[in-house]
Formats: sequence, structure tokens, C-alpha cells
Amino acid sequence: MTAIAPTLSPPARLGAVRQTYAGAADFPPIAQSYSQVSKVVRETGLLRRAHRFYALVGVALALGFGGAIAGFILLGDSWFQLLIAAAFGVLFTQVAFLAHEAAHRQILASGPANDRLGRLLAAGVVGISLSWWDNKHSRHHANPNRVGKDPDIAVDTISFLDEDAAAARGLRRAITRRQGWLFFPLLTLEGLNLHYQGLRHLLQRGPVKHRWTELGLITLRLAAMIVPVFLLLPVGMAFAFLGVQLAVFGVYMGASFAPNHKGMPVIAPDAKLDFFSKQVRTSRNITGGWWATALMGGLNYQVEHHLFPSMARPYLARASGIVRDYCAAHGVPYTETSLARSYAIVIAYLNRVGLAARDPFDCPAARTLRRA
Repeated sequence: MTAIAPTLSPPARLGAVRQTYAGAADFPPIAQSYSQVSKVVRETGLLRRAHRFYALVGVALALGFGGAIAGFILLGDSWFQLLIAAAFGVLFTQVAFLAHEAAHRQILASGPANDRLGRLLAAGVVGISLSWWDNKHSRHHANPNRVGKDPDIAVDTISFLDEDAAAARGLRRAITRRQGWLFFPLLTLEGLNLHYQGLRHLLQRGPVKHRWTELGLITLRLAAMIVPVFLLLPVGMAFAFLGVQLAVFGVYMGASFAPNHKGMPVIAPDAKLDFFSKQVRTSRNITGGWWATALMGGLNYQVEHHLFPSMARPYLARASGIVRDYCAAHGVPYTETSLARSYAIVIAYLNRVGLAARDPFDCPAARTLRRA
């Protein structure tokens, strides 16, 4: 495994860290690297559509939803319904993977057709605004891990940069201090957050693409999801059902996206980098082969996905061999690790950033000196 970790200087004082951003000097340019790799990938036929594969995935998901709905009706007033709720959380995540692929125009032949499919899947099935997601995700792809430009490292409940952690106050500061350990528990709320952010985007002032189409689809989806749950189940069980579904959805989504860039180099705002270096050196692949691809919707091949965003899921594995060989021949670090190891890296990185939110004298030795 080849890995790159953010460069961290020694603490200047107890409990504090300073983050050093990778600049152009840390990423030496590789002349014509992307055009060379892209030519091989194109000539190998890895940019063609995979209609049969996505049709089979669609059928499998339709059968999955059919089974979950049948189980929901047959179980009736039973706490075993929470297992059905968890199944819905998994199914909605798998549909979200397809919406992500449609937004990248991986599934159908034309851009508008992919956009319509992505909007139907995201807003109509999952209940999330595609226009919000597409805007945010496009900015991430253009500048992964670049300070000030990648929304995925912007401060939220979790801080991904030392200065954001140091600026945290109140409850967020308390969370930030232990954010690595709290990361996965907090993901239980991520499903609710994704729905909220999408609605917030659609209801904001000013022009919003496909505002009324997406609001209509989300409203219909909420009605189809919520009305049967509260009609068939007691109120308490109905709320528990929705809570479990949202929690599983949030954890599954977060656990699939988090390993891809967290703990990889953070790029300085003014660094000028070539496309190949920027995408490869800030991305991490997950080993495991076909099962990891099925589990993560192709996100396990994050390096190749960033280099070729419109590449269909079945071809990412073959493309990874081409990119890996090119990186080895030109001395470019190509990062891949196991899923479990990636989670350990993410937790350690977040805890390291969280040190900046702590009292510089909040350590056993300092407390002993204060008492003395």
C-alpha cells in the first residue's frame, strides 16, 4: 500500500497542532500524464456505456423494494418492522449511488437523459435534491481537498481543517475535541441532514434549476413513505421506523464517501497543480474487488472515478490497473488500502485535527502543574 498523509508540524504548544498544506512543490507536475492515460483508457473501450449492467442493477433494486414493501405489509404491528426500516435504508443508499452515477452521465447515452434519470432517482426515490447535490459535488470534483474550494472539507459539525477546529465554540467545540470517535455516531444524523440541505437549497431565494420539479418529486416521495408507515404502525413504532431508516441511510452514505479523501493531502488555496496530480494524490482507493464495488457503488475506485467521472461502474477495475501501472512507472503515489484501515485513518485524522479545539493546557501533566 502506498499512502500519503497530511504533513503536520510538531505542536508549538501543548495540545495544539498546525496543519501544513500541500502546494505545487509537493506535487511535481507530470507532463501530459492525463492525456496519455486517457488515450489508453479510451482505446481500451472503457468509456463506453454499460446498459446491461445498469438494467440488472435496476431490476435487483426493484425486487429489493418489492420484497421490503411485502415484508412491511405482512409484518404489520411488530417491532420486527425495524429490520424492514434498515433494509429501506440500504436500498435508498444503493439508489443514491445510481443517482450519483446518472449525475456523472455514466448510465444513459445522452446528458439530458442522465439528468432526468438522476433527478427521478435522487428526488423521487431517495428524497434529496439533485440540483443541490450536483452543484456541491461538481465543486468537489474540480478541486478535491483544496482549501476554500472543496465544499466537502468546509466546516460543518465536523472540522476537517485545524483553523476550523480552533474556531469552534460551544457544542461544536465539545464535539470537535473528540470528533474522530464521534464521527460514525454522528453519521446516524447525516440522512436527516442530506434531506434538510436539499430542501434548504430548493427553498432559497433566487433562481434554482428544476426547483418545482424536485419539490414535487420530494413531496410525492415523502407522502408515499410516511403515510403508509403511520397508517399501519402505532405512532411510536412509526417514528422508530423512520428513525432507523434515516440512521441506516446516513451511516451507509457517510461510510461510503468518507474513506475517499479524508486524511489525504490538503491542497493550499493558491497551489497550481496539473489535473492528474491533483486528482490522484488526493484520492484513496479501497481494496476488495467486486464486493467492495457492490457495497460502495463504485466509490472504492475513487482515483479512477476522479480521473474519468463519466466512466461506468463495471470498467473502473480495469481502468485502475492502467492508472496504477502508469503511476508506478512515473513515481506517482497511488493510494489504496482496506476498508477497515481507511476508517482507522479517517478517525485518526479527525482526532488529530480536533486537537486544535482543545485547551492547550488540557492534559494530565498541565493539570498536575496547575494543582501544584
